[in-house]
Amino acid sequence: MKTTQQAAPKLLGARSLGGPATPYLLAVALATPQAQAVEFSGYLRSGVGGADTGGTQQCFQLPGAQSKYRLGNECEHYVELDLRQDLFRLDDGSVISVEGMAQLYNQYGHTPKFTGDYGFARMNQMYAEWSNMPVLNGGSLWAGRRFYKRNDIHISDFYYWNQSATGFGIDEMKIGDLKYSYVFSRKDSYFQEPYINRHDFNVGGFQVNPGGELEVGVSYIDKPDSTDANSGWAVTAQHKQQDFLGGVNTVALQYGRGPGTGLGYTGDPTLDRSNRSWRLVEFFDFQMTPRLGGQVQLVYQKDKRPDGVDQNWLSVGGRTSYAFTEQFKLVGEIGRDQVEAPGGTRKLTKFTIAPTWSPAGPGFWERPEIRLYYTYASWNRAAQQAANLLADGSALSENGAFGSARNGSNFGVQVEYWWK
Repeated sequence: MKTTQQAAPKLLGARSLGGPATPYLLAVALATPQAQAVEFSGYLRSGVGGADTGGTQQCFQLPGAQSKYRLGNECEHYVELDLRQDLFRLDDGSVISVEGMAQLYNQYGHTPKFTGDYGFARMNQMYAEWSNMPVLNGGSLWAGRRFYKRNDIHISDFYYWNQSATGFGIDEMKIGDLKYSYVFSRKDSYFQEPYINRHDFNVGGFQVNPGGELEVGVSYIDKPDSTDANSGWAVTAQHKQQDFLGGVNTVALQYGRGPGTGLGYTGDPTLDRSNRSWRLVEFFDFQMTPRLGGQVQLVYQKDKRPDGVDQNWLSVGGRTSYAFTEQFKLVGEIGRDQVEAPGGTRKLTKFTIAPTWSPAGPGFWERPEIRLYYTYASWNRAAQQAANLLADGSALSENGAFGSARNGSNFGVQVEYWWK
């Protein structure tokens, strides 16, 4: 979803807390005249697609790449439904609120039960927040499971710096012109095992140039209580430039050691500090005219491992939309991923064209969109061999929908919508 920007669809990462007090607080909220109306927001992505070889659509992602280009390349139904309720507005202007979000996921080609081997339904957010606190100069206190500081690239749904957590934190306490944030968490992903103490500290608001703002962050990951485990750390610096060539440009540089090599997430705790990763992220959002907009990206990540399993990942791509009328766009996307790893350099190139109905208007970010799409992808032998080993049965593998061929096509229809 667009927080996301977009993002959409975004899926991975999870995190919510809740407790026996939550139903009681909701009941109080509904009973008190101080409570405000419930805010309802959400995200929806759904559709149907097929492969040119017959059968259900198969999505293209290069083994070793942490994301894929999304347009015409999503193989699931995905929904987020979010409710936020202000419980009390205090005399000092601060507000006590609760928020919860349900997440539903189901793969294409299977009955949408949102459960079992091909789907799930869960609460991925459930937290309480005390916001606009004078003692924090307008900052907030929060506790629970929360999507938090999720920095992502929309066209690839890549959350490169994501501090979502099950824990508690101080959000953007202002001191002078700067904003300070801290999070203590035990779990930053639904899939994270084991539970690990993590500390994230951010400082934002550095006005380094006209229209440009810098934010820096440090993550420290405690050594968990398990055999062969290690502590680690990561640092991130991000600069956003407004009014750049008619849009917004974002550049981020990240470095981590040990479990900090997860960069935006908690990484493998069995890695010691001789394991290092660094990453450069660059993307540009533009709306050059009311009818012409888009996003382009570049990601480069270098992983150094003392056991010799080094890897370099490069991703370059873009999506653009042009509206011929107020409600009809033509959207196109092209992306290339390349991974240098033992066994050879893997390559994947993917292209999509999508005639799109956009009832909300001609802008790139306007939703809902209903798209017809055609996607073509090609990959090399090294990518196919890696898929055979790491993702057998996937689109790039010889046991996938396209067999021993190293190219394939998908087609279908999709709706995407976010609202607030």
